[in-house]
Amino acid sequence: MKTSVVGLLLLLGIATTTQAAPLQAGAARIDITPPLGFPMWGYAARKDAPSVKVRDPLSARAVVLAVGASKIALVSLDLGRAPTRQSMANIRKQLKNTTQIENIFLVASHTHHGPVLEMDTWPDKDKPYVRTLEEKLVKVITDANKNLQPARLGISSHEIPFNRNRHSKRADRPLDKEMILIRLDDDKGKAIAHLVNFAAHPTMLPHKLHEFSHDWPGFFAQHVEKELGGQCLFLQGAAGDLSSNAQGESGPEKFGASVGRFVVEKSVKMKCALAEAKKLQARERDFKFTSRIDLSNPILHAAYAFAFFPAIVDFYEREYREGVRPHLTTALFDGRIGFAGVSGELFTSHAIQLKRRARLDHLLVFGYCNDYQQYFPTIEAIAEGGYGADTTVSPIEIGAGERMMDQALMDLLELQGKVRQKK
Repeated sequence: MKTSVVGLLLLLGIATTTQAAPLQAGAARIDITPPLGFPMWGYAARKDAPSVKVRDPLSARAVVLAVGASKIALVSLDLGRAPTRQSMANIRKQLKNTTQIENIFLVASHTHHGPVLEMDTWPDKDKPYVRTLEEKLVKVITDANKNLQPARLGISSHEIPFNRNRHSKRADRPLDKEMILIRLDDDKGKAIAHLVNFAAHPTMLPHKLHEFSHDWPGFFAQHVEKELGGQCLFLQGAAGDLSSNAQGESGPEKFGASVGRFVVEKSVKMKCALAEAKKLQARERDFKFTSRIDLSNPILHAAYAFAFFPAIVDFYEREYREGVRPHLTTALFDGRIGFAGVSGELFTSHAIQLKRRARLDHLLVFGYCNDYQQYFPTIEAIAEGGYGADTTVSPIEIGAGERMMDQALMDLLELQGKVRQKK
């Protein structure tokens, strides 16, 4: 299949000075729980059945990092997916006008007990939840920006037992066991925030439960915040083919607390130092791939509408009318800590290979970041077959994930000054 990669490359947020500038960090949190009656996201079997209760409030937690005039924002969302293309454009426009922050990572935890974001008519066409969500996300990032202060930084990498490959039946099935932990303290040693990146589906609650919940990532974050203070951001990784590995800790509360205890144990041993950097750089890139399905076909559209529900299928027919258009965001702090976020469900091999090839001290890879175009399996996974690799939930053309990872590598290498790309 022919692939068209949009040559839209924005080199943004580059510090203008060659002198090292101190790192600043600020954090904030906001409630983003929708009104009851909103359809729930995550399980096709629920169709558009409404939410009836709030089991656990949903939150957005934000951290802004600044080096001189250069800034990036990282936001963890208790949502199944990141905001839509239109919402992302609205959020970026408001932030640019008010905070001069142009590069953001909005990373959904991928809870399957959050609201549908593909509908912009609930509870009222004039004031739908998705517009309220945009306002709240702008506010939480703005608040984090207002809270900027000199920061001490510590970072560590750990092999974890908390995930498993749910897709492949091969004995050598891939599994990214890495957890990257970043601790940000103020100049007195008090925690500003923890950033925690690893990959595991949060699907520990039954689909029949029509109640909003942050699932285990919310309980994990609460545990860390209670023990250490500050905000704790769970930044979901390449979890397309990875599930939680409960190890006897049944239920989201116990499993989340187990992950939290692990992070607390590692965090208290970390040494944080005042950080300086010459550069904090970021890039944004859009792609366009052909789709393996055509939702404008009436028979196919009807079949999907029956399996899911009509309104959400209508949304994806519009979304994929011009092709599958994922987004990639990369950033680099001081030439040694990298970030790469993609707007879909990356399979674990994508993250494993990108980390190996980028050759950075640390690379945090995010899925479910800045929009959502369903699953991005590897070529090998498509050949093996199974859920997440078939066209039902992975319409993107074969090999698209690999090409996005190649581009992420090129962008990270260019940000390191090791290669140059044609504009």
